[in-house]
Amino acid sequence: MFVRLKLALLRNGLRQSTGRKAVFVTAIVLALLFGVLQLLGLLLLRGHEHVEAVVLPVAALLALGWAVMPLFFPGGDETLDPTRLAMLPLRPRSMVVALLSASLVGIGPVFTLLLLCGAVLAVAHGTPSVVVALLALPLALLTCLALARAVATANIRLLTSRKGRDLAVLSGLLIAIGAQFLNIGMQKLAEPDGLSVLEPAAEVLRWLPPSSAVSAVHSTAEGSYAPALAQLAISAAALAGALWWWQRTLRRLMTSPDASTLPAAEEAPKPRRRVAGLAALLPAGRTGAVMERTLRYAWRDPKTKVGWASGLGVGILLPVVMAIQGNASPYQSCWAAGLLGVQLYNQFGQDSSGFWLVASTTASARDAYVELRARMLAVALVAVPYVTAITVTSAFLTGSPGMLPEVLGLALGLLGVLLATGVASSVYAPYSIPQESGKNVAPGQGSLAAISILLGMLAGAVLCAPLIAAIVWLRTTGAHELLWLVLPFGVGYGFVACVLALRLFAPRLVTRLPEVLTAVTRG
Repeated sequence: MFVRLKLALLRNGLRQSTGRKAVFVTAIVLALLFGVLQLLGLLLLRGHEHVEAVVLPVAALLALGWAVMPLFFPGGDETLDPTRLAMLPLRPRSMVVALLSASLVGIGPVFTLLLLCGAVLAVAHGTPSVVVALLALPLALLTCLALARAVATANIRLLTSRKGRDLAVLSGLLIAIGAQFLNIGMQKLAEPDGLSVLEPAAEVLRWLPPSSAVSAVHSTAEGSYAPALAQLAISAAALAGALWWWQRTLRRLMTSPDASTLPAAEEAPKPRRRVAGLAALLPAGRTGAVMERTLRYAWRDPKTKVGWASGLGVGILLPVVMAIQGNASPYQSCWAAGLLGVQLYNQFGQDSSGFWLVASTTASARDAYVELRARMLAVALVAVPYVTAITVTSAFLTGSPGMLPEVLGLALGLLGVLLATGVASSVYAPYSIPQESGKNVAPGQGSLAAISILLGMLAGAVLCAPLIAAIVWLRTTGAHELLWLVLPFGVGYGFVACVLALRLFAPRLVTRLPEVLTAVTRG
């Protein structure tokens, strides 16, 4: 019955639109193509001295992927939420069996089956190992699926909350960062005798499920029957433990009331606390209030949080990747300044319909000046120390501490210039960010968003020309002892750019308030 329900969900989902059907068919073709290629690649490793060091990490990565994917994509499979079955007369044990059977239907299980087939066949030699492979293959596959189900059930109330949706939005960033490290790892493995690097990890994974099930096939092929039996027992125990945990959390989930359904506690409302913590350090008046609101958006709003997390994560990731690839330079730290500087672009778009509060309280150029300055200070409060820390660390790790003043001056100057152009972009090219959609730009405003960011960054690069020219001139003339002057020059240059932008565009904001409100509330 549950398998038929899963098939019905897939079939009805494909009937919703032709586009969804095309995406699903494309995903099936790509998954099967990639899975078959991986299967053939693993089969080509048969007889290689490091074959076990390859297949064991493959099995471990599959299990890790199945365990964490429900945390990032809770809406990808409707059957992951067992609370929808709370009104049905089903016992946890029968639900576990039914849901585990339904989990075998889908693109993910087929892809996992192809990779596990390649893993066990790559190390199977002889009839006994083939027999063990017939046991190890379903054991490893069911362990992955049971682990995914147990994790999803234990965290389903978190995943269906606002924090869970925030976690799902951040998944793209984590996948991008993981892809960079995977790319570095693949480059290391492609070197001569690079597979030997995996041997220490294989020694540990040999006794960890579900890799232990694959290792049991290899142990049987080598005639080590006692270790093979122990490894199969470890995998079987892990599957039993995952099923027990799943059944236990399922019983608790289906019988305990949700906090949202409980009556409110009959307690007197607590008096509102005064501003405490780091917020108490912010300036008083409108400046502090706007700074706190901007920082709260960066922490709470999912899409704003992704932008900040991307700037912070990629800003440190790119120098690390460049250093590992042998292209280390302290100037790579300017990426952090560039990625954090663009956070001021389209500042009013994140307010959405709430921008009418800003518009209704902005009656003069002075009010607009304070509003824009506070938003700029909020970004600078995070960006300046972060860029400084990245630049100092990069200069010392690359063995170029003498270049620190010029690099830091250029980075802070670039940050100031981008903050200045961000003010102009926010006033003249605002666009709406849909709150209930996966898109970051409202329909019809995509070109406006792309052009505003592109032109703003190009303008920032052009405005940094004096800083770059000063560095080039001092280096070509041999006046290296004067390069330290780039630091105060860069700081002052960025500061002056910010002040000029505020004085120039604050009066323009007052006259453009209706246009900005219309633009940020579109869609």
